[in-house]
Amino acid sequence: MVMNPGASSTNSQSQSAADEYMDDWHFLPSTTSAAYLCHEEERREDTEERGKIKSKLVSAWNSVKYGLSFKQKSNLSKSSPVMMFGKSYQLRDRGENECFHHSFAALLWLTYRRGFPQLTGCSLTTDSGWGCLLRTGQMLLARGLLLHLMPQGLTCSVSHHIFKDDMDLPEVRPEARPVSTQNSKGLRKSVRKLSLGSLLDRRMESTNRKVVSWFADHPSAPFGIHQLVEFGRSLGKKAGDWYGPSIVAHILRKAAEASSDLPNLVIYVAQDCTIYIDDVKDLCGRRLSGISAASIQPWKAIILLVPVRLGGQELNPAYITCVKKILTLEYCIGIIGGKPKHSLYFVGFQDDHLLYLDPHYCQTTVDITKSNFPLESFHCKSPRKMPFSRMDPSCTIGFYAKGQKDFEMLCRVVDEAVSTSAETYPMFIFAEGHSRVEEEERQTSGNNITYIQRKSKLRRVDTSDSMDEFVLL
Repeated sequence: MVMNPGASSTNSQSQSAADEYMDDWHFLPSTTSAAYLCHEEERREDTEERGKIKSKLVSAWNSVKYGLSFKQKSNLSKSSPVMMFGKSYQLRDRGENECFHHSFAALLWLTYRRGFPQLTGCSLTTDSGWGCLLRTGQMLLARGLLLHLMPQGLTCSVSHHIFKDDMDLPEVRPEARPVSTQNSKGLRKSVRKLSLGSLLDRRMESTNRKVVSWFADHPSAPFGIHQLVEFGRSLGKKAGDWYGPSIVAHILRKAAEASSDLPNLVIYVAQDCTIYIDDVKDLCGRRLSGISAASIQPWKAIILLVPVRLGGQELNPAYITCVKKILTLEYCIGIIGGKPKHSLYFVGFQDDHLLYLDPHYCQTTVDITKSNFPLESFHCKSPRKMPFSRMDPSCTIGFYAKGQKDFEMLCRVVDEAVSTSAETYPMFIFAEGHSRVEEEERQTSGNNITYIQRKSKLRRVDTSDSMDEFVLL
């Protein structure tokens, strides 16, 4: 029976309150209802198809936009040193120049991808246009994982065959000089003697492949886009949303906690711009109560993530010196940040320019289930640079400490670096004791109201107009 909008008030009064608000189609004949449902299904399919087309268009636009400048190399000055992850390189020196490019090329470059398995709860098969901060977070975490898994000092080399024509570097290393040998017929021939670095390349490539597989664009990868989006859902974010540096820090922490691949590594996210020493000790492992000193738990390696805001709508110039000092520390594993509406991964600087990796180049998803899957697209051939003045004030700084002594040294040198400016508050502080904020509040740090503690004074800061969340227009 079809509802008649002109029915009498008597009939209306006989209906229940629930019936009064029911959709009309519930009262249509079954054939009409079936037709309506079929129409709704077609409309949903049409919406999904439009979403896929839109994703492809956005992906193509990003590929064109960033592909045009992708082949262009930034002109680094040879008259000034380049600082990257605690090391200084004089580019005028051929050996140091080559070492710098080797070190930069060894970094994992994680960018937009297209054609990966559909994300849960939506039709998206690409993160182009919205996942840049997740990608910069992946790159920072990857740097920490490589430091954690590789022997100390072996992260600055990389096999040439990984990159095809990426680096334009000489095929023969300076130390790999030909030596003469004699074959069974008594004829002498020249062969290339492998250097220690060359012998270690295969070992490094194996670790490199393992780490790359952890960031694969597949639901099973512990730090892949699918897992990060799922952890973001618990923080109020979904696929297609834009993420802030603070949210990404907590997503990475959750992903590390859920992974069984890294039992000796933990991630700590600073709360209220404060690193609480006792919280870190509890997280890394300390002697349990009632157990002898001989039974102290092994100290775990730790990645420290410190979300900060270095100004209002623009970067406060007073913090530039502090940022430089942090990037000169070997404990720093980079900065998740960028310029307004454009997330980047900062790895170093030269003079008044930051060096970075850009995730906005959209590439085809690589199938990491295949043996010897190609690695070229996971490494960048040359750094890009931008002025410090364009840096967005909202960012997350990352540090890595291998053990307890490293952490204690990290606290000393980082505290000195962030306390150099007398004109401003420190970027963040170290404090003895435990955080007074409950764990539930820490997991909701992406809300519009944040709390910043400075010199024992607690004040509320409204960030509703904050540029914390990067968008791509």
